[in-house]
Amino acid sequence: CSTDTGRGTPAPPDTGRRDACPTGLNLPSPMSRYDEFQAFRSAMNEKILARGTLNTKRFFNLDTKAYEPGAIDAKTKELLGLSASMVLRCDDCIAYHIDQSIRAGASDEELSEVFDIALIVGGSIVIPHLRRAVEFAEQCRERAAT
Repeated sequence: CSTDTGRGTPAPPDTGRRDACPTGLNLPSPMSRYDEFQAFRSAMNEKILARGTLNTKRFFNLDTKAYEPGAIDAKTKELLGLSASMVLRCDDCIAYHIDQSIRAGASDEELSEVFDIALIVGGSIVIPHLRRAVEFAEQCRERAAT
């Protein structure tokens, strides 16, 4: 639904529901941020690796290997990556590390403590990223429950 009815008056506020459109159209729900992120990341990684140089492929491999369990377990590495990503304010990186942390067994309490560390290190500029991180974590949990 549009925010403009075509008559110069705004449409009713968007409630997020796509089954009750005032125009009578039953539009599909938009893709969640989680689904959109996963689809985009997968498609672009495939293109990048298909076209990438040996250096690009080596970097992707190094990134993958760095998060494998070693002296530090994989969950802790992902939580460290999450904290660094929040301080660097990289929303795609934050989303990736939240997803990987949850897959590795991170609890909501662990994520909250990592968010606290990121706030202390990064300061108040991290707060907008914290908001999106909490929303994304909720979507990850919802996805895992289905």
